[in-house]
Amino acid sequence: KHEVEFGVLSNFSYKLADDPNVELVIATTRLETMLGDTAVAVHPDDPRYQQLIGKMLVHPFLERQLPIIGDRELVDMNFGTGCVKVTPAHDPNDFLCGRRHNLPEINIFTDDGLMNENTGKFKGMKRYEARKALEEELTKLGQFKGKTDNAMRLGVCSRTGDVIEPLLKPQWWVDCKKMGADAAQAVRNGDLKIVPSDFEPTWYYWLDNIKDWCISRQLWWGHRIPAYKVVLTNGNVLDQDVWVVGRDEEEAMTRAKEKLPAGSTFELHQDEDVLDTWFSSGLFPFSVFGWPDVNADEFKAFYPTTLLETGHDILFFWVARMVMMGLTLTGQLPFKTVYLHAMVRDKHGRKMSKSLGNIIDPLEVICGSTLDQLLDKVVKGNLDPNEHKFAVKSLKEEFPQGIPECGADALRYGLIAYTQQARNMNLDVQRVVGYRNFCNKLWNATRFALSNLGDTFEFSKPYFDIVVHDGKLSFQDMWILKCLDKVAQSCEDSFRLYNLSDVVMSTYNFWLYEFCDIYLEAIKPIMNGEDAEQKKRSQHVLYHCIHAGLRLLHPAMPFVTEELYQRLPNRRKVEPDTPSIMLAKYPLPEFPQLDKVPGTNCAIEAVMDHTMKCVRALRSLRASYDVQRSVKPPVYIVCRTKESEEMTKVGSGVIQTLASAGEVHIVSKQDDIAKGCGVSVVDDNCDAAILLKGLVDFNAELLKLEASAVEKRIVLVKHQEKMKAPDFASKVPEAVQLRTREMVEKMEQELKSMEDLKEKFEKLLKETQ
Repeated sequence: KHEVEFGVLSNFSYKLADDPNVELVIATTRLETMLGDTAVAVHPDDPRYQQLIGKMLVHPFLERQLPIIGDRELVDMNFGTGCVKVTPAHDPNDFLCGRRHNLPEINIFTDDGLMNENTGKFKGMKRYEARKALEEELTKLGQFKGKTDNAMRLGVCSRTGDVIEPLLKPQWWVDCKKMGADAAQAVRNGDLKIVPSDFEPTWYYWLDNIKDWCISRQLWWGHRIPAYKVVLTNGNVLDQDVWVVGRDEEEAMTRAKEKLPAGSTFELHQDEDVLDTWFSSGLFPFSVFGWPDVNADEFKAFYPTTLLETGHDILFFWVARMVMMGLTLTGQLPFKTVYLHAMVRDKHGRKMSKSLGNIIDPLEVICGSTLDQLLDKVVKGNLDPNEHKFAVKSLKEEFPQGIPECGADALRYGLIAYTQQARNMNLDVQRVVGYRNFCNKLWNATRFALSNLGDTFEFSKPYFDIVVHDGKLSFQDMWILKCLDKVAQSCEDSFRLYNLSDVVMSTYNFWLYEFCDIYLEAIKPIMNGEDAEQKKRSQHVLYHCIHAGLRLLHPAMPFVTEELYQRLPNRRKVEPDTPSIMLAKYPLPEFPQLDKVPGTNCAIEAVMDHTMKCVRALRSLRASYDVQRSVKPPVYIVCRTKESEEMTKVGSGVIQTLASAGEVHIVSKQDDIAKGCGVSVVDDNCDAAILLKGLVDFNAELLKLEASAVEKRIVLVKHQEKMKAPDFASKVPEAVQLRTREMVEKMEQELKSMEDLKEKFEKLLKETQ
């Protein structure tokens, strides 16, 4: 065994046939392939060689002369000597050059990697033995000109580790020009829609520049090519190979008889090659429905289909092939829309790979995995030792506590949320954990809501329709139904436009912020109150919202929604023909009449927006003055316009509930507020105030505030002195300087807030004395 040298250019020369004193120096990384050279190419504009184009060179070992040709595509006159050997049978670029110049294509290798009969005295040698022998022989002739280092890419077989050698082999090809043009036109004229449309230029790029398609593969698995070679059995030999194709041997036999003279005796030998996987895959949309029998029941019922969902990385390799073959073989597009999802990468945007240790197995996210389990997979894998160390390090950094159990719903919901990223989705497991928490919130909120219904509750659609239209629903009931209509319309529009991430955002916001945070809290007084009729109305609204909300969520979160749907009380009595949420109708807007609060000119949504502004202002006041949640002090809402007064009156009950307030007083000016109130601005038309008298010891609060301010000033002064030091800017690291400046700005802002609060306390102290 001998070491083989790679990453070097071997320089040798060819001599001119009519003047042996003139030679052209060639550089190659595969010296043995010079035995298959059929020309030397130069750039037609290179002044060094223009006068030599058309002349012949002598091959030093074979009875072959090589023409000097001019080729602009193959040759870079500024690289090396500006001369390039052309070996059409063993290099893809040389092959194309050879076709442009009608050069012979001489194969120099056997299938076993030995030099063949076209290599003269080197026949029978292994390729790298021939390389060494050629170097020695060229040196003897004075035509070897030395070696130079050259970085190169080396194709290596993943199974055997052997260096791959390009060879010319007979292959089956498909002329794709017309098929490609038809497929491109289908998108241009709108018959086929690609979503997102960002990928249309990619579609046109591939199909407008399409090449012939090599569909044969030298493998033992796959669909065997239905091509048969005709072999005469009477000892005669045909002038040239005769091939026939057929769906089976019988059809091929019939076609062979039509090509041969009458009375010929022959056999058919089917080609051992198999079809390219993408060719077989391209048949999928119609072959599964009985094609080529276009009258088959399944074909007529299900072809063409409507939507294909796949990754954008195989837009040409698979999608375009299905479209081309569908149009050619059936006369119809196989589908009307292609929806392309993004490629899943890690949270840093890196492609997932074993060597990086950043592959996220969906099952590990669904079921959870400890760090030890993650590392065990790496240990039992087949990584290179260096890659193994890096993968282990990455896993420990990325998942120090392992991957928490998230469930299938959270993963599905998270992946759909990521679809707003068209090309790559940078998957962060912590975001999926956030959606797992949302699943828990959904479960607990629905269970809590169902407890307000009770096991005996039975939804009545006729009763519900009456109460929705009679104008007697509570404000919060009307608002949540309006929200439900809005999210239903949003989901409908988003599904039609394939904006799936918007479906996640709409349903998430409805359940978390509108249903859970506001509505469930706002109806507590009704559910705990004495008005039985009002409670019944709200129970029906609550049931309807849960029922419709689960149906809205179901496509993105199928499992938990099915479980909760089955727990709706007495649902099967109302819907005997809907055993599963999968069979339920997807919600659409139902309540267009719910626009304004009955008896007012106020839009329902505007009232709730105003109400929540008041609630947030009052909550902020409670937090600022540390008012205990159990205490419910009177509050004042100062309304400077008739509109804000009207909206406050409608929402006063919700304000009282969500702000944990006592009586809500609606006044028109600041002077009407009781003494000892903390005040906050709601907007330009409204203020909110909370009565603090008797709840806050202002003297004690002032003392605490002043003590805290003194401590903070001491720390602030120290940081300011550091920054004033002469060498602060030159010697202190930039990151430390930045942190110090941020700390100073933060403390200055805190001291300003303390000063503002001190003034408020002093004012309130005077008012209460």
